[in-house]
Amino acid sequence: MELLTAVSIGLLFATGIFQLLRRNVIRSAMGLMILANGVNLFLLTTGAYDGTSAAYTTEAGVHSDALPQALILTAIVISMGGTAFVLSMLYIISARYQTADMDEVDNLKH
Repeated sequence: MELLTAVSIGLLFATGIFQLLRRNVIRSAMGLMILANGVNLFLLTTGAYDGTSAAYTTEAGVHSDALPQALILTAIVISMGGTAFVLSMLYIISARYQTADMDEVDNLKH
């Protein structure tokens, strides 16, 4: 199970970085969201003590650590703010230049 979680986190990170490096702004925004989900899954898996119990459950004698849960909540809020900023910039760029391709956008210094 740990290998499956590690592979899925790696795939989320790889897909997110690949989409961030694309020239299309819409795909870059999607890559940002995928990368944020990978970070949240990584923080959730680091909260498990020995890999047998999840960070958000309590068993007999095992106390759940609240720090990973607080980090995930903070990461969700930050990723929502970053995504809202990127989508607002995408709206402005697409309204001004009538495209979402960064190769066709020029005169950004004005």
